[in-house]
Amino acid sequence: MALILELGVQGAQMTLVLLLAPLLTGFVRKVKARLLRRQGPSLIQPYRDLLRLMRKEVVLADNASWLFRVTPYLIFAATWVAAALIPTFATGLTFSWTADLIAIVALLGSARFFLALAGLDVGTSFGGIGASREVMIASLAEPAMLLIVFSLALVAGATQLSTVAAFMGSPQVGLRVSLGMSLIALVMVAIAENARIPVDNPSTHLELTMVHEAMVLEYSGRHLAMIEFAAFLKLLLYMSLISCVFLPWGLVTARAGPGSYVLAVVFYIGKLAVSGTLLALFETAIAKMRVFRVPDFLGAALMLALLGTLLLFVSRSL
Repeated sequence: MALILELGVQGAQMTLVLLLAPLLTGFVRKVKARLLRRQGPSLIQPYRDLLRLMRKEVVLADNASWLFRVTPYLIFAATWVAAALIPTFATGLTFSWTADLIAIVALLGSARFFLALAGLDVGTSFGGIGASREVMIASLAEPAMLLIVFSLALVAGATQLSTVAAFMGSPQVGLRVSLGMSLIALVMVAIAENARIPVDNPSTHLELTMVHEAMVLEYSGRHLAMIEFAAFLKLLLYMSLISCVFLPWGLVTARAGPGSYVLAVVFYIGKLAVSGTLLALFETAIAKMRVFRVPDFLGAALMLALLGTLLLFVSRSL
């Protein structure tokens, strides 16, 4: 009976991230519009966009290969699995041993790899530009992410997220300079990975500056819906990761009561709301940078993560 309950909670966690991902994106758009004194779209507009795309016919280029057709489903599956692995409101579940930070980085890297290949597959100039810029961003974002993982592993003694969250929520952590550097670096990586301002503007299609949108210009219908859904899930993934590691309050352990699970879900939604509001404030207050300044931005994240790791090697108390 206990195993069935844990499996049910695990399935509820996977379903929750799927349902909340479009709502989070709609919430960020709504807050940004309000900050700019505009009415803005409805909170459920991303759901409507996905349904509209699912109903549309798929239009494919004559020279599109099987890779171009399969990639949207691969990206969606990899991103959903990575987002579902992160403990959102409960830790220590049946499949918690699979929630490893290195596995999450590998899943996101695989999704990025196939998206870049799909951008090159059709042979358009925009796809090539977007793919080259995406790989350039990945060459700095992934090493920074791995250094963040190493810093957390040195502090918590594991890369398994349930163990990391339990340790970060304990009083023995204290204030550490290395963790502060890792947090700032993770936020910078999350901004770049989700193509948010100042790295990219997800609401425009300006050919000379776009990164993510350039790779998906040739997609339509359900294929584009899968890619858009994966982008929603990716934003939720990074916010959930930051909340799980650096704000592990409100998480409950396996075999808790139904009331505890409901309260943990409320805590999780509250943390997403605060994170979405901060993201909207940041994007409203800052302008988009030039494409050639992006390596400097991610280089700063890489150096912060490296310094955090080196501080832990010098002294575990830092």
